[in-house]
This record gives sequence, structure tokens and C-alpha cells, in this order.
Amino acid sequence: MEKILPYRLLDSGNLQKLEAVGPYRLIRPALNAFWKPTLNESEWSRADGVFHRNSSGGGRWEWRREVPASWLAEWGRFALTIKPTNFGHLGFFAEQFRNWADFEKLLRSWGPDVKALNLFAYSGVGSMAMARGGAAVCHLDASRGMIEWGRQNLAINPDVPDRIRWIADDVIKFVKRELRRGSRYRLIALDPPTFGRGSSGQVWKIEDDLPRPLEACRDMLEPQGPCRVELSCHSPGFTPLVLERMLRQCLGAGTITTSEMSIPESTGRELPAGITAGWSRD
Repeated sequence: MEKILPYRLLDSGNLQKLEAVGPYRLIRPALNAFWKPTLNESEWSRADGVFHRNSSGGGRWEWRREVPASWLAEWGRFALTIKPTNFGHLGFFAEQFRNWADFEKLLRSWGPDVKALNLFAYSGVGSMAMARGGAAVCHLDASRGMIEWGRQNLAINPDVPDRIRWIADDVIKFVKRELRRGSRYRLIALDPPTFGRGSSGQVWKIEDDLPRPLEACRDMLEPQGPCRVELSCHSPGFTPLVLERMLRQCLGAGTITTSEMSIPESTGRELPAGITAGWSRD
């Protein structure tokens, strides 16, 4: 395989971020980057594409130079298939890289024959981290397109064991079915969207619907031994304390840790990009 160039966050400011995504430079919104950029304007003007967000949550790409429909980049020790979408996404969330590393380390420490579940799993990077940690992984996303994207990512990471079961379904329907089957997991990760639709058009609103999969997680955990549930979030109004209280309410007694997810910049700064909270039972 040809050399894959890395992802790098070059700078942020004025509610935008400048990224080197493999061989291409992109500018995308960063709505909490209230500060001024560190790099000069000449660095930002070299961007190959700029994403302009609209009021409905979508937007459009302005391409200053021709780029392919997809290409490869590396981040978090994974090769990734990059595809700019109409929502400004690229196919991975860079701020999750510390969670990926934690999943792999934790699962290795638990030994063989461990099962892990990744809900709202997107393009599969978290699932690959779980598989590389030695787990048998269930990857669940409502979008069949995302399932295919995940399979593509697995194919370009030959060091990741092919131990991922790919499922396209509505999260609520899936967890109900798993509970009836008596399925049990040691590690469960959730990265729910603020708003979305299931595989059959079911509406998801995080403020209304989050407790249901969290309560199901409680009942899907192995009854004995160490377990962890990791809940990450990018929704306005969901603070570390909110996630902590949600985990405590739905999962009960256990150890809870919270942190702000961020992406390191080449400037030496960090760009905040969501929060994550983990519930553990030793």
C-alpha cells in the first residue's frame, strides 16, 4: 500500500478550523473557536476546500482545487477512507482518538473472549479499536452507507482482526432484540447524535431518547467482572455533569469519569470538540 499521509489540525479561530487531511487542506466550521487564528492568512488561503454551513444543519463545499471523491488519511493509528459529505463530515471524528486508544488498552487487559458493542458506530473506527484490542465486536449504525464505509476502513487496516459483526438497524429496536436474546457485553460505547432517523425512519432526539439505550446498556452488561460504558456527546446543553448524572441514573453504582474531548493543534493548542463520560465497574 502506498504511504498514507496523516491528518493534522493546523490551526483554529474565527469559528473555523484549518485541517490537513492527508494530502489536502480543508477549512470547516468550529463553532466554539472564538479566538483568533495563530497562523497567518497565507496558510489558510492554501486550503483546497471550504465547507459553508447553512441554517438547516447542512451546507455546501466550495472547492478551490480539484480533489477526488474519496482519498486516504491516517489518524489514531488507523488508515481511514475520507469522503467529504453534504454535512461537512469526513468520515471520522478526530477528537475520539483518546477513546479509541483506551478501548484497545482496556480490552487487552481483560484478556480473550471479551465482547464489545459500539452503538451509533458511524464509520467503524471505534469498532476497529475494539477488535484490535482482541474483542469480538458488534457494530451498530442506522445507515447502511456507514456500514459499507466501515467495511472499507477495515479492509485498509490489515492489522485489525476481522472480528466485527456489522449491523444496520435502529438502536432502540436492536437493543430490545439483544435483551430478549440475553446478549452480554463487557464494553459498550455510545456516541449518539443530537437528532437522527433510524433505518426505518424512526426519529431520534437525544434529549428524549437517550435514557432508553442507556438503561438497556445496564441490562446488557456482563453480570460479573469488570465492565465499562463510554458515552460521548457533541450536543448543546449536554455538559460533563449532565452525562455523569445520566450515567448514574441509568446504570447505578459504579465509578464515573468525565473529560472534554479535544484535538491537538500544530500550534501547540487544543481544540475542544465534545465531551465523554465513562461508567466503570471493577
